[in-house]
Amino acid sequence: MNRQEHWDQVYRTKGTQEVSWYQRRPDLSLALIAAAGVDNDAGIIDVGGGASMLVDCLLDDGCTRIAVLDISEAALDHSRARLGARAQSVQWFADDVTRFQPPHRFGLWHDRAVFHFLTDADDRRNYIDTLRRTLQPGGSVVIATFASDGPQKCSGLDIVRYDEQAMMQELGAEFQLQEVRRETHITPWQSDQHFIYFRLQWKGG
Repeated sequence: MNRQEHWDQVYRTKGTQEVSWYQRRPDLSLALIAAAGVDNDAGIIDVGGGASMLVDCLLDDGCTRIAVLDISEAALDHSRARLGARAQSVQWFADDVTRFQPPHRFGLWHDRAVFHFLTDADDRRNYIDTLRRTLQPGGSVVIATFASDGPQKCSGLDIVRYDEQAMMQELGAEFQLQEVRRETHITPWQSDQHFIYFRLQWKGG
């Protein structure tokens, strides 16, 4: 089973509130996006946004030029159905982030829990290449992964855990670390998952 088939199966067999990563409101993501100081019309792309509530909150906050990228069309269908008519205000991309070709650039890239699934070094390099193609020069990045003391698997898949040093080794010197925050995420079945969030600025162009 490839990545797309895996995630389509997850979202076709489970409710959006029955997956371990469900958040009723992604408060830390929203706080870091606000801290980045991007304008409401700068463009925000939520990578792996699938059925996340982040897009709802960004629309509520008056953000425009929002896009959601996810490998699973089934996940995107959940969000479009939830948003109703408001879904027309969002760009939806069903694609693998490691080969995504953006139609235009965005001021902020947000990823909660995609990067840590890329256990292959080539996939991580392709992800970073996509990030460079997608972000405006000087743009902001928010990436969240399992922390070094977080789970070793998620949804039956191996993951890579990160701390500050490991993340910066992957991204390289063209990304300037602005802020690091940690979060203990409580799953729907009340278990703890330790996440680490990185807010960065891209110095390339």
